[in-house]
Amino acid sequence: MRQAGSFELFAYWDELRRGRAAPERADLDPAAIRNVLADTFMLEVDAERTYPFCLSGTRLSALFDAELKGWSFLSLWNEAQRAEIVRMMQMVVDGTCPIVAGAAAAPEDYDSTEFELLLLPLRYYGKTHARVLGRLAPAKRPSWLGLIPIEVLDFLSMRVLDDPNPAPAGGASRAGLGSSPVFSSFEQRRHLRIYIGNT
Repeated sequence: MRQAGSFELFAYWDELRRGRAAPERADLDPAAIRNVLADTFMLEVDAERTYPFCLSGTRLSALFDAELKGWSFLSLWNEAQRAEIVRMMQMVVDGTCPIVAGAAAAPEDYDSTEFELLLLPLRYYGKTHARVLGRLAPAKRPSWLGLIPIEVLDFLSMRVLDDPNPAPAGGASRAGLGSSPVFSSFEQRRHLRIYIGNT
């Protein structure tokens, strides 16, 4: 994770879960994450696994110039990459894995802007495979944000966040999360999940 807002949301989620794989949706207090609410969203894990938006922050809505409630999360991505997004969401939901990913987007004829995506699993009334809390924000605020919508996001990379505070190694700091393996996909082999790394 590179953005302070992602660290803040992840730390809050990690505190709420109290050693569990994921916290309860009802435990979330919007006031506790008010600094990142504009970039935050929540997805429903529906039967068809299209992941419709339950909630979306104002800056996220401005990115697409639309109220995203009811939209499929998959529809935001480059169609050629949606199989990768499906696999990533399976890791979040079925594997209960917090994930940080990189994306890029821009309106036509504008330079591409990089975004950081954070995906965190949530339980809902004790039910797993129920909700996903997320954050999507640009590395730098582009001049076109809120004026010209983007069409789709391009998927760049992803990391599984196994440990929010990894032990320092060779002088590495908390930013060492960035050295976690990058996975482009995984294979399910019976009860084992094999992650395929790019590093």
